[in-house]
Amino acid sequence: MSLSIQGLTKVYGEQKALDSISFEVKEGEIVGFLGPNGAGKSTTMKIATGFLPANEGKVLVNGLDVSANPEVKKVIGYLPEHNPLYQDMYVHEYLSFIGSLYGLKGKLLEQRAAEMILQCGLALEQNKKIEALSKGYRQRVGLAQALLHNPSVLILDEPTTGLDPNQILEIRNLIRTVSKDKTVIFSTHIMQEVQALCSRVVVINRGKIVADNSIDQLAGQQQSVIIIEFEGSVSEVDLEKVEGVEKVVKVESSKFKVFCRSGVDIRPSLFRFAAENKLSLVGLKQEESSLEEVFRQLTNQ
Repeated sequence: MSLSIQGLTKVYGEQKALDSISFEVKEGEIVGFLGPNGAGKSTTMKIATGFLPANEGKVLVNGLDVSANPEVKKVIGYLPEHNPLYQDMYVHEYLSFIGSLYGLKGKLLEQRAAEMILQCGLALEQNKKIEALSKGYRQRVGLAQALLHNPSVLILDEPTTGLDPNQILEIRNLIRTVSKDKTVIFSTHIMQEVQALCSRVVVINRGKIVADNSIDQLAGQQQSVIIIEFEGSVSEVDLEKVEGVEKVVKVESSKFKVFCRSGVDIRPSLFRFAAENKLSLVGLKQEESSLEEVFRQLTNQ
């Protein structure tokens, strides 16, 4: 079951939170939705789940418009960013209540609640009040309610925010396990999470899509960086004249970061530059383009 976002625009007063964004998540895909705070991630997800109306554009789930077909919500599982839970309810009680809202009854409701308690690692916590749970277990309860009705589309907004490294790993493994037969989109600020889970990345900045590609292809489109150091002082203006160089940043008097397009090997040109100017090279190495650096380049204003 696919999720298609088409020309989505959302305006709050004079601020345009979303500016005609479009992308699609196909059945079986896990897509990471990245962007700085205030970029429009949560707004997109709230519109996709029917919690907010759009000013323009539409969201289709398996070809059906979410705003015009409320029944589509039955196939969507949603974990909001702040994970609102009824703190004074017991875990099993809360899941039974949520299941009843989805129309589950009798033995089917009992079965699904029991399955989610087991699958989300809540067996030892099911008879506790939610207010007594740690942040990690509350996130598990949030995931359990999102999965309770066995949705085909799973939308997770910052599912690991505020968790410690062990909890992050547990939630990540849980998402990987439950998403094998689902269409999944989740937002996060943790790049390792994207690399571990996603087949594709969509990056949004100031309400506009600035990248939509696989992780490998995304990294390949960005600038590569050469760290070069000379024995004596060198002018960065002269370095910028080397063929293939896009930008030079001085680190020290004789050490520079040289930026060029990824896939273009400028090391031979730098060696020639050193030889022609009778300069001795102390070091030359290429920096790996991390996803953090790619994200910074895409969203840097």
